Amino acid sequence: MKVLCLGGAGRICRESIFDLVQYSSFEKITVADFNEEEGRKIVEALNDPRVDFVQINVRDHEDTVNKMRGYDIVMDGTTITLNGLSTACIAEAGCHGINLNGFGAEEASDEIFKKNGKTCVPGFGMTPGVTQMMAMHAANQLDTVESVRVSHGAFRPIAFSRSITETTTYEYDPLLPGRVVYENGEFVQVPPFARPREIQLPEPYGKTIQYIIPHAETKTLATALADKGVRLIEVRGTWPAKNMQLVRALYDWGFMRNDKITVNDKEIGVLDCISEYLFHSTEGQETELYGYSLHVEVIGTKDGRRVQHVLYHTHPASDGSVEGWEKLRAYTRNVGIPMAVATEMIAKGMVKKTGVLIPEEAFEPAEVFAELEKRGIFMHEEITQLDTEDESVQVAR
Repeated sequence: MKVLCLGGAGRICRESIFDLVQYSSFEKITVADFNEEEGRKIVEALNDPRVDFVQINVRDHEDTVNKMRGYDIVMDGTTITLNGLSTACIAEAGCHGINLNGFGAEEASDEIFKKNGKTCVPGFGMTPGVTQMMAMHAANQLDTVESVRVSHGAFRPIAFSRSITETTTYEYDPLLPGRVVYENGEFVQVPPFARPREIQLPEPYGKTIQYIIPHAETKTLATALADKGVRLIEVRGTWPAKNMQLVRALYDWGFMRNDKITVNDKEIGVLDCISEYLFHSTEGQETELYGYSLHVEVIGTKDGRRVQHVLYHTHPASDGSVEGWEKLRAYTRNVGIPMAVATEMIAKGMVKKTGVLIPEEAFEPAEVFAELEKRGIFMHEEITQLDTEDESVQVAR
């Protein structure tokens, strides 16, 4: 099997590549990126005969398609704004595909994937991705599902890479149409910082206030759980408190609109200017606490009784006590590892359907969890019976 790792020089995708080298059965692993210098550094650092480099510019469709041909799967680590272009290339090249974001541009290539008998799963990192597996693990144990609340804390610097900065500005764009919740059969648009909710994350993260964010889970879970009668799906997220403080101020003062201003006779978006500053600043490159924390609450019924499932995950600490998980890598490995796991599952033929699939259609939660556990990422589940005289009846798993 051969895998082409698009955007492989990025801080997240390189973690996926490291995981493929350590755990996968791929015979060829190609780092593909526009940044040749960084890409070749990764090849040199890995020092593995299976790993090589190819320079790719996804804006050059024909050349990209030609370079992708012959690979079993393309693991796509490019940014949200490039995913439509990259997925079109993957489909035409006749490869399977997977990416981290899953914001919907991939659906335009569905028929081409089906025609070629190939599979594409957009949006499989920690969130979206593992969060859907957690929700489905709980839902599969229930007869009906009343509500799903997906939450996550991404503890990383606000601008350690340009793609991360882009994610930040995208999710809190006041004009973004995709910031929705699912209520009683409808997708309801909400503004940034809507529906604050206190979420208890495991230590060292603790209690966090989280807000609705535009994420694929809202729509994919609405589809996957339609036969369970789901009435409410909300997806929330947070970053370190200092990051949230800055984003809130930028939103309140109108900077998130990215209005154009003129500086020294040059026009620039005001938010683009701030993003560039953060990318080059100490404040934008560092944070006090690193890591990732998922929290999924599913409420439904089992045998006529109302039940709450809460799932969360833990991973090695970022304090240097576990090699390879130091500081920022405690965040980047959490995101990159699930994509690597899913990449090999698709390439091995473990996903039978073709076309563009949501994660819930593609993977079995238990299989994903078992692979994550091999890497030191563990799932935890607490089940509480509700609507009883004593609502504290709980089973921990």
